[in-house]
Order: sequence, then C-alpha cells, then structure tokens
Amino acid sequence: MTGDKRSYVIGQTELAARPLAPALYLVATPIGNLADITLRALETLAAADIVACEDTRVSRVLLDRYGIRRRTTAYHEHNAGEAGPKLIAALEAGQSVALISDAGTPLISDPGYRLVGEALDRGIRVVPIPGPSAPLAALTASGLPSDAFLFAGFLPVKSGQRLTRLEALKSVPATLIFFESPRRLAETLLAMVEALGGGRQAAIGRELTKTFEEIRTGTLQSLAEHYAAADTPKGEIVICVGPTEAKADEPADIDRLLLSLAAEMPASKAAAEAAKMTGGQKQALYRRLLELKDSKKEGDVPGKDGDG
Repeated sequence: MTGDKRSYVIGQTELAARPLAPALYLVATPIGNLADITLRALETLAAADIVACEDTRVSRVLLDRYGIRRRTTAYHEHNAGEAGPKLIAALEAGQSVALISDAGTPLISDPGYRLVGEALDRGIRVVPIPGPSAPLAALTASGLPSDAFLFAGFLPVKSGQRLTRLEALKSVPATLIFFESPRRLAETLLAMVEALGGGRQAAIGRELTKTFEEIRTGTLQSLAEHYAAADTPKGEIVICVGPTEAKADEPADIDRLLLSLAAEMPASKAAAEAAKMTGGQKQALYRRLLELKDSKKEGDVPGKDGDG
C-alpha cells in the first residue's frame, strides 16, 4: 500500500518531510503551472497522514510530479456530508489532514469551509498554507483598483437571478471578481452591461499561469461585443469588474468630501482618496484642500496638514 513514505522530490533530489503536528492544513496548490507550488506546501503534503482532495485523480498529477506517495481521500461538494465526519474523526484521533482543491486555495468556491467550521468548533487547530489563487492572480494583472475587492464566486445560471445578483453588487465600492464557465461568458458579460453599465472597466483572465494564458482588458461593453462575436473560449475564466465611480459634481460637494476625508487622514492621502471617488486630479484636489484649511479659522485637524 502506498502512503507510508514521507518525502518529496525536487528535480533529482529527494527530501525527507519533517513530521507534522496534528491539525487541519489548508494547502494552496497551483492553478495551472505545477511549478507554482511552494516548498512549504510540498513538505506539508508529503508529511500529512491524509491528503483530502476535491478530485483524487486531478490531485494525483501534482503529487506524482513531486514524488509524493501519501494516502488520499475524496472530499468534495457531493460527499462532504459523509467524508467530513471521517476526516474530523481522524483529526480528533491525532492525525494530520492536508486539504487541497483541484486548483488554487481551498475554500474558494468549494465546501471546505464546512470542514474548517467543524474543526474549529471542536477545538482542532487549522493551519493555512498560502499560495496560488486565481482571483488574486487575475486581480493583480487586471490593472483595476486592488485596494478593495469583492470575490463573488459564480453568478446564478438563470438569467433573472443573475441580473438580481448583479444589481445587488452594482454599488459596491470595490473591484468585483467572478468565476465563470467559458460557455456562459458571453451572456454573462451582456448581463453585466445591462446591470452594471457598459462603461465600467473590466478584465477577463483565461487559462491563468498556463501555456495559453490570456488577459483581455477593456470596458464591459467592448468585452461583451468581443466575446459575443468570438468562438466559445476554452479554459477557466475569471472576470474582474472595476468599481463604480461615485462622482461629486458640485464644488460644494467636493469641498465637503475633502474636509471629511482630511479629518481622518493626512491631506495628501485625503486628496488621493477624493480623486479615486470623484475622478478628479489629485494635485488639484490637494491644492483645494489646502485652500480650505487655510480659510478655516477654527476646527483645523492637528497634525493632518502634511504629506505624512
């Protein structure tokens, strides 16, 4: 029976895995390129008593690549009710369990959160082993604001429910990130144009980290037109949609916004934040804020008028 040898192979070198303390380890695995695995992830997978996989056949490709011969068991949406208690029992018996998904970070659009919740309820230690993540890979390459973002997973398949969900997300002041099936990409983009507006900036990440990786950027309207006319794309899809722009059109509104922000942060940062919110120029807003502060005889914000 395989599963007794606790080592992993990098190139031609076989390395022994150090013993693991009993715990539930959440191990991020590559989203495409198998070289994206971390050394800590390899050692954890090689040392774990049990490796719980979304699909054991998919995970075996990764494990074989690095010479890892550990016991694997299936844990996925359709068997979580049966497999979960068995994994909890193993953990309570003092074993170590490494949880992995088919690709990326566990618990992102998979049922792992149920297992984690049960483990925490029972006082079992949970250890994250960070690494690849498709939403973050797409976001960082999209050119869209990354200071605030919301991962919204898969949208509903039915058109009415999809529009309702998008309408609920319309005013969220953050970049929105979605997973989508290639065959539904074109209709989803059309729904986004209808619900969010065609002028919003967006990016489509396809086959991230793989040989035919593609990142296409543009407005929602231009992307919807492109994919409506193109053949159905292949591979995994991540959609990033930039945040809505909250514009303050009246000078008085902008002045109030600047003073409100300056009460919480330095002037330069307040001007930068106002620029994001209004679409204005940071330097012009900064100068206006200084004018406002100079004109105030009372109520200045101590220590907030520098660039710090």
